[in-house]
Amino acid sequence: MQLETYISDLLYRYECVTVPEFGAFLTHRVTATIDDSNNTFYPPKKVVSFNEQIQKNDGLLAHYIADIEKIPFETANQKIQTRVKGLKENLSQGKTISFPNIGDLEFNNEGKIQFEPIYNLNYLTDAFGLSKFVSPAIDREVYKEEVEQLEKVYPFSITQEKRNSKPYLKYAAVALIALTIGGFAASNYYVNQIEAYNQVAQKEAAQQLDVKIQQATFNLNSLPAITINVTKQSGNYHIIAGAFRVEENSDKKVEELKSLGYNARKIGVNKYGLHEVVYASYEDRLEAQKELFAIKKTHNQDAWLLVKELD
Repeated sequence: MQLETYISDLLYRYECVTVPEFGAFLTHRVTATIDDSNNTFYPPKKVVSFNEQIQKNDGLLAHYIADIEKIPFETANQKIQTRVKGLKENLSQGKTISFPNIGDLEFNNEGKIQFEPIYNLNYLTDAFGLSKFVSPAIDREVYKEEVEQLEKVYPFSITQEKRNSKPYLKYAAVALIALTIGGFAASNYYVNQIEAYNQVAQKEAAQQLDVKIQQATFNLNSLPAITINVTKQSGNYHIIAGAFRVEENSDKKVEELKSLGYNARKIGVNKYGLHEVVYASYEDRLEAQKELFAIKKTHNQDAWLLVKELD
């Protein structure tokens, strides 16, 4: 089983992917950066880290494996346990575990897992297609350094006596000023040309967008009007209370949980033909996990978390 491949897939969509009894891979967003030493611009990205303290099975990885390999949830959990056992044995023998596109794991001197991420893959989908690029350094600083070096060898200090005896220095100074002004003028002209080009391009893009919007509006106006009643589902994190072969039993379970104060409901039939009932659904993963722990402790030890986007 390519466990690292499944972890990598989930890191694109989730900020925490837990490997039960082993640890969790976490991601956090980093804004675009500039490396002044080599004039390199880097796009925004997700940085991967590892936390050995988070080992509680939230069902996310097992459910994903079960869906991909078309196997029962319990079988997926067993495959994860087997792989984790092998990983721990390799670490205890001093070996380094390499997860492609994620990073390397090894034991440090204190017997704790040390993680070194790999930076060749960006898990931030908002930055898809963006890559680093290098901007050439501006030459005016180089010219300034060259002038300073020349001044050390050939001082440009002009006194009254020298101006009377060597009038060509006056003309040289005037020429130097003229060249400087000309350089700034050329630079301003270049910048103005770029701004003019950008304005024309933006205007053309706006015109094309207006045409597309008009076409889309026309097409929409030509469609017949219909009325659709939609029951809004809230949240992709569902705490499962049970799954029932007979729908009537699932209805009774919903009523029972509602009488206890839970926002219970049915979320449909799973791939095994069972009607699933949830205690509640949540938008926030951490809030769902917190409530799951409370339910396991006070009401139902067999409750578990399902991560699924409902239609």
